[in-house]
Amino acid sequence: MLIRNLSKPMLAALAFMLAGCEGGVLDPKGQIGIDEKNLIIVATLLMLIVVIPVIFMTLYFAWKYRDGRDEEIYAPKWAHSTAIEIVVWVVPIIIVIILGVITWNSTHDLDPYKPLEHDAKPVTVEVVSLDWKWLFIYPEYGIASVNELAFPANVPVNFKITSDTAMNSFFIPQLGSQIYSMAGMATKLHLIANEPGTFEGISANYSGAGFAGMKFNAIATPTAGDFDAWIAKVKQQGNTLDVEQYKQLAEKSENNPVQYYGSVQKGMFNYIVMQYMHPDSNMKSMGSMDSMENMEGMHDMGNMKSMSGMEGMDHTQHMQHMTYMDAEQHSGLSSSTHSTTEHSSTASGEAE
Repeated sequence: MLIRNLSKPMLAALAFMLAGCEGGVLDPKGQIGIDEKNLIIVATLLMLIVVIPVIFMTLYFAWKYRDGRDEEIYAPKWAHSTAIEIVVWVVPIIIVIILGVITWNSTHDLDPYKPLEHDAKPVTVEVVSLDWKWLFIYPEYGIASVNELAFPANVPVNFKITSDTAMNSFFIPQLGSQIYSMAGMATKLHLIANEPGTFEGISANYSGAGFAGMKFNAIATPTAGDFDAWIAKVKQQGNTLDVEQYKQLAEKSENNPVQYYGSVQKGMFNYIVMQYMHPDSNMKSMGSMDSMENMEGMHDMGNMKSMSGMEGMDHTQHMQHMTYMDAEQHSGLSSSTHSTTEHSSTASGEAE
């Protein structure tokens, strides 16, 4: 009778707690999110194999040998138990091995840099975190939006992510996998929505006063036609995202409304990234943006170590190397007409 009386309030409490999972990582709407949820559940259940018995025995022994129960005198006459030693060592070791194998496999399977295998052509979105808003650039369509992201359901989305300010973390909980955005670098993330809907996107890394309002809607349209209609709607906007417009957008603002840009000057994402890579060069001029496309791989985090042996350089050598690269990219002269001596003297002169 007691169990029956307690069952209803316990079920109600459980339902109440699970209701709080709606819209979060435990309510995934994309394949990456589903795989991450399964990993969380499996890891939790494996750890509970140890946690539950320990909690139960702690409460049981505290009750069994409580003060006042003289008939339960605890007076052990042994100093070692092989059976207990086997249990307390073997069981955790087995659990750690299983968790290690699962973690190893899932780490590679859920690598955010790993493109998703799918028949549909992916949509590329360039993401920029600002104070305190999100800018989404669609290079294939020449448009941009602020605090609104759209893509077709059941189509992979390839994100390239950077920051124009403090480090943030790009996160759509129901789709899975958050990834940091950092100035002067471009990180990658690959997601997919298995069903249409509007999912909340946030920054998962505190970045100042307007952090609480740094949210956006990720809209997974039911069909590709609906996505094309959204693209057409944005293109109807008269605003153009160029350098001057971007500088105004980059100014600090809280709870920023949704904005659309019907056209985007070519190379804007690379301009945003490289403005911190070459602060003293002329790379901020939009006339050099086309050549900046060739340097895209350099600011990828995965390729930073491949920058012509820059590891081990001192500060002066580093500046000379970067100045040489800048002159090579923007001089407008064919590299075949420059000798190695001319390259070295130009780099040394500009570094000084």
